[in-house]
Amino acid sequence: MIKGELAGRIGRMAGDSGPERVLVAASFVNRVGNGLFNAASALYFTLVVGLPAVQVGAALSIAGVIGLCAGIPGGHLADRRGARVIMMLALVVQAMSMASLVLVESWAALTVVATVDQIAAAVGGAAWGALVVRVGGERPARFRAKLRTFVNLGVVLGTVGAGTALAAGTRAAYVTLILGNAASFALCAVLLLLLPRYPVLAAPSRQRRWVVFADRPFLTFTALYGAMGLQYPVVSLLLPIWISQHTETPRWTVAALFAVNSAFCILMQTRIGSRIETPYDGGRAFRTAGLFFLVSCPMMALAAYASVWVAAGLVLAAIFVHSLGEVWESSACFALGFGLAPDHAQGQYQGVLGLGFNAGQALAPAILTTVVLGLGTAGWLLLGVFFAVLGAAGPSLARWGVRTRPQPPGVAVEATR
Repeated sequence: MIKGELAGRIGRMAGDSGPERVLVAASFVNRVGNGLFNAASALYFTLVVGLPAVQVGAALSIAGVIGLCAGIPGGHLADRRGARVIMMLALVVQAMSMASLVLVESWAALTVVATVDQIAAAVGGAAWGALVVRVGGERPARFRAKLRTFVNLGVVLGTVGAGTALAAGTRAAYVTLILGNAASFALCAVLLLLLPRYPVLAAPSRQRRWVVFADRPFLTFTALYGAMGLQYPVVSLLLPIWISQHTETPRWTVAALFAVNSAFCILMQTRIGSRIETPYDGGRAFRTAGLFFLVSCPMMALAAYASVWVAAGLVLAAIFVHSLGEVWESSACFALGFGLAPDHAQGQYQGVLGLGFNAGQALAPAILTTVVLGLGTAGWLLLGVFFAVLGAAGPSLARWGVRTRPQPPGVAVEATR
């Protein structure tokens, strides 16, 4: 009886319908695999395969740049051939390319295999966005928030599993992680077979093929979202370096901040994100996120001027505030990124949004480590102001976007607030 109630509760947390639960399960499995691999990939190629770190970095950079170009055509293909089919094909390719990494012994082979993997990842990411819209039903914001909650949980569990294998330090342990990630792609593809075959939505007659490139509000949002995406490497890259070089805070604080960030996002995503449904909601959420980052960045900077335990407290408090901003920012992306895109071109639009975000992530390490770290405390303050300015554009961007969408007969546009 108790087991049945527990299963029912977990089922309700995962989604309100069968297709929702399937997509949540598939995404969770996929992200567990990602967590297994991401924590060990660089070490495997440098320590086990024996490739120089410079060559590994070059191979992954080449693959990433080429992969950036695949999201938009992949998303358009998902719109025209079905998001479920395209996503499954992309997952199969990723499973095969990931498994073949255990055979890589040279820089050229790593570059080729990683490039194939990144192309499939970009195509699958755009198709995933289109599929989320079809599965989300009448409460898309609530579903997307739940989906991100389980995605974050999957990454955390995968990373914990990777830590156990890394402690062993053997080739067999690393190979197990890689093959585990490959298996997660394959299982994810199998789970998608349980989804309905959603019909392809016809595009309006006489509409240009690449409609997204004429959508100035959406392209503007893509640029803003890519820039706001710098907040992710603040936690994973910038703050750990700041802690190690400018504070006397114990090194375990770095691990603690990752735990706090992950746990808080998992706990709060559904509670906050389920209330952010319309583009107007998204615009205001984007502004709120910028204000949270405006507060968190100076708190991180102040840790350099405090005693050991005060600095540790400041850092953890800053992560708490920063995590709030992350939840609001991701919810804003869902509401604006999906809400401004026409139903028949969701894949194409998600491909553009993914390109903007990934381009920002590619530039982020150079910007954060040179500009922000180079300026020290002033750099942190400028970074907080930068996020706040980006966020302040959210409400007006939402109004511009909604005003330029085709309005159904009898539907009034929400008044300016």
